[in-house]
Amino acid sequence: MILTNARLIFPDGIRDGLEVVVHDGKIDAIRPAARARGKDVVDLAGNYLAPGFVDLHVHGALGRDTMEASVEAFRAICDYHASGGTTSLLLTTAAAPIKKLVEVLRAVRDWIVGAEVGTPRRGVRTAQRAVPTIAGVHVEGPFISKEKCGAQRAEFIQDPSLAAVQRLLEHADVIKRVTIAPELPGALETIENFRKHGISVSGGHSDAWDEDARAAFERGMRSVTHTFNCMSSARRRGVYRVGGLLEFALSEPQISCELIADGHHVSPTLMKMLYRAKGPGGICLVTDATAGAGLPDESRFSLFGNDCLVAGGVCLLSDRSALAGSAARMVDLVRRMVSEVNVPLHEAVAMATQNPAQAIDLQTKGRLRVGADADLVVLSPKLEILRVFTGGDELASNRQ
Repeated sequence: MILTNARLIFPDGIRDGLEVVVHDGKIDAIRPAARARGKDVVDLAGNYLAPGFVDLHVHGALGRDTMEASVEAFRAICDYHASGGTTSLLLTTAAAPIKKLVEVLRAVRDWIVGAEVGTPRRGVRTAQRAVPTIAGVHVEGPFISKEKCGAQRAEFIQDPSLAAVQRLLEHADVIKRVTIAPELPGALETIENFRKHGISVSGGHSDAWDEDARAAFERGMRSVTHTFNCMSSARRRGVYRVGGLLEFALSEPQISCELIADGHHVSPTLMKMLYRAKGPGGICLVTDATAGAGLPDESRFSLFGNDCLVAGGVCLLSDRSALAGSAARMVDLVRRMVSEVNVPLHEAVAMATQNPAQAIDLQTKGRLRVGADADLVVLSPKLEILRVFTGGDELASNRQ
């Protein structure tokens, strides 16, 4: 397949006059357009061509949740987020008993194994239907702060014990990212343990002081979860004012910051501040979408036992006391970064592609370059999703 007549979006700018050659699910060449014709040539009519989006933080969609640990739930989540340009994602858990988290990890492993062999496995997929890649699991909780639990269920929050951590590490091949509060007893040793197993560690749902965050950084923490949300910030300790996890993340160049740029979780001013502090390479756009994503306003859903609803385009606890994830897709975040934060399009796309891929070491995802997977998104000038390809295969449909 040859994709031609498109404006290619790279991290350093947008380029015309190029075409992308796809072979065996990979980008085989990026070369000057030859104006070729034939059945293998796809004319993209002057629209944008970008890498497929990589979402590090997805709980659910369309009333389905990762915690269901079912093929049906996983497929519904993948299909919905594909409509927003996502071609790779991390299914994300909520605070829960370790036994339940292990159940989710096993179900995701079954899905991944079935996808890799390309044959039906317990109903996972068939080789004839392209779906976004489930790259693994983001374990968000239970090792978080009860003071900053947000919509997580406090009764399942716990300090990291050696036994609990070891049960999770039995599935280290599936876990790509863990959110942990650095100030918890045993957190520093746990961060080091996860990092030794190649797992990205993100500080979040945390009431940490500046020195707690720095200690976690020294043990291997290299990102923070949904920046500004459920996160400690500068406050007084005695007569002195001391930074929290937020200020540490803003000031440390090696920390990558998740951002839910849905227009509800973080105001435009705060998003601009983050952009000024971190630059285009230090932000990973994430949806943090829960089961309410894709449902109409006033719909009810559950976040692992917490009653929630959709209201005004965002997800809330049913008593409207706290946010309960977003109802956004990745394209919505990119569009908002461009329109409200005045981020150049190529930088906003990098925040949704290359940056998150690098954060969890997905070397063949999120990039327009030879040898990368042919996970691609076609965008209109108004940044609407027109077409989505994963491994060179076009997804069947997209919702606008």
